[in-house]
Amino acid sequence: MSLPHEAQPPALTPPFCFHPTALQDFLRLSRATTDDPLLATLNALTPSAPFSPRSSSTPRPTRTSHRVPRTTCTSYLSSALFPAWHARTQALTYCASVATSPDPDDPELLARQAEGMRDRERVVDERLDPYSGRFFPKEPRTEELARKVRAERGIEGIVRGRSWDVVGGRCEGGAAEGWEEAVANWESGRGSKRGWV
Repeated sequence: MSLPHEAQPPALTPPFCFHPTALQDFLRLSRATTDDPLLATLNALTPSAPFSPRSSSTPRPTRTSHRVPRTTCTSYLSSALFPAWHARTQALTYCASVATSPDPDDPELLARQAEGMRDRERVVDERLDPYSGRFFPKEPRTEELARKVRAERGIEGIVRGRSWDVVGGRCEGGAAEGWEEAVANWESGRGSKRGWV
């Protein structure tokens, strides 16, 4: 049931995390192939009644809320949605660990150190120029990465919350638990029958 054009999990390496757009591109593609079309995917999984010419001859009120059977939802969640979420979580967790680790390969480390030395040697007379005391050193790439990961985790929480609302609205039985608990159950059992999976 997984989508044919699903975002493949990337090879998790520090260059992947430090690349200006690789992490964000992976997350964006993964969201675009699983979360964005979720409603349409669940609608496609909804069983439809067989067509009968008599059914169209007399107008009848239509059921507006066809719900996807629980087993079909569980199968889709276990085979497509939760694995995509898991891959994104792994990428964010790995890049967060890279961001908190020392970065001996930082290409701008020497330039930042030299800039800091020049700033310490500089004589500042704020009476003549009140703005001369300002010094804005370029932040290390690990701090930039940490900021990017924090922002993407916030986005991920919003996307998952909205996707889970769609699942709760389209699947039989609704979503009795939050998405965090459902994912934790899936990860602990990889397909256990407790809860949604």
